[in-house]
Amino acid sequence: MLILQIYVQPKASKDEISGLHNGHLKIRITAPPVDGKANAHLRKFLARIFKVPQSRVELTRGTNSRQKQFQIRQPRALPSEISKI
Repeated sequence: MLILQIYVQPKASKDEISGLHNGHLKIRITAPPVDGKANAHLRKFLARIFKVPQSRVELTRGTNSRQKQFQIRQPRALPSEISKI
């Protein structure tokens, strides 16, 4: 199981991993922070980059915060942006 501490920046121009922010993995996403849209979008983004079904990606902390914790069960890939950090 992979546990990620994430700082999310909603309403960005594109979805991307953009480095570190105070010890958290900074991820920029295009979705707005309204009605859980950003959380759902981030979950889909994480599932895509780690090559797992969305059911294996779980938001465990930070539902209403920019600082979040996600668990990814049995990731099939490690994005190159993360291995550079």
